[in-house]
This record gives sequence, structure tokens and C-alpha cells, in this order.
Amino acid sequence: MGLSSGTRHLLRKAVSWTAIAAVGAVALTHFEEIKTSMAAALGKFQSADVAAAPQAKANIPRAHHSDSVVEIHATRGGHFFTEVEIDGQPITIMVDTGATMVALSYEDAERAGIYLNRGDFTHSVSTANGRARVAPVMLNSVSIDDITVRDVRAAVSEPGRLRTSLLGMSFLGRLSRFNMRPGLLVLQD
Repeated sequence: MGLSSGTRHLLRKAVSWTAIAAVGAVALTHFEEIKTSMAAALGKFQSADVAAAPQAKANIPRAHHSDSVVEIHATRGGHFFTEVEIDGQPITIMVDTGATMVALSYEDAERAGIYLNRGDFTHSVSTANGRARVAPVMLNSVSIDDITVRDVRAAVSEPGRLRTSLLGMSFLGRLSRFNMRPGLLVLQD
């Protein structure tokens, strides 16, 4: 015995609304991660975060560190900015667990002593703003306080394409652990 067309229509609507509710529930559960990833991909941050990023190390929210454990407090906008040393040079960077690798702005790469030519931008990547060209590089070391990771894969963006450098999984994935809680990121060597 078949269902009437009205019943089939009602069932399709019920399944559609259930799927929409499920997507909404997942989005609400992972709101901060989605917001951080989208903001990084779009190169847009809340005004408090943009103001905090290029400032001196003393203005970056951070808790204590000990025994190769570093705790980083989120800014008011929910982002995790920290001061790192890339090949011995200090750079302010945003931690981004959604980034495959460390992504340096052209300007931060130059601060770290990485000088590139137009022909070095050989790889194309897809971002929320469309396609972009990057130069793959290998960083000798990336350090946050007592934590140092050597031989870190990274990509440098073309001049003016990335506002804030990102500390991605090519660094984070080499730690023994990293843990994100509301307002706090814990890194351990």
C-alpha cells in the first residue's frame, strides 16, 4: 500500500527540516572554531583582535608557561594570538587549528629573514577570497617560549594578501598535545 502524495510531501518536508536542524546544531556546537577559521580565511578580525595583533608582546593575552607547557589566553574576539620566534626573529601570529600549515604574510617572512622573488610563488591555494599564490618554504625553527619545533613546513603569501600570519598544523601537529578550552589554548612540547 503506497502513501498518498500529501503524506509523501509531508515526509519530505520533515526530513528537510530535520537535516536543517542537524546542520544548525553542529554549527552552534562548533561556532568558535568556525568563526575563527572563517575570519582567518577572509583576513578579517574583530577590531580588538586587529589592534592586538601587531602590538608588542606585553599586550598579547598570555598565561604562564612552565616545563614546555604554554598557555595562551584568547583575545576578546576569541582568537589566540601569540609571539613566536621564526628562525630566531619575533613574529606575532594567530594560532589556527584549521590551517594545514604555518602561513606567513610576505611582510612577516621578510622580518624572519626569508626573502622571496616573484618566481618563488609556485603553488596555488584555495581560500575564502578565491585562489592565491604562495611560496613553499621550510622554517629552521619555530619557538614559543620553551617549545621549539625544527624543520617546519610553511607557505608565504604574496605581498599584501595575508594580514595576519597563521600558526597551523605543520607546527601544532608536531607537539605532544594541544588543547583548546573556552578562552584558553594549552600547548605542550
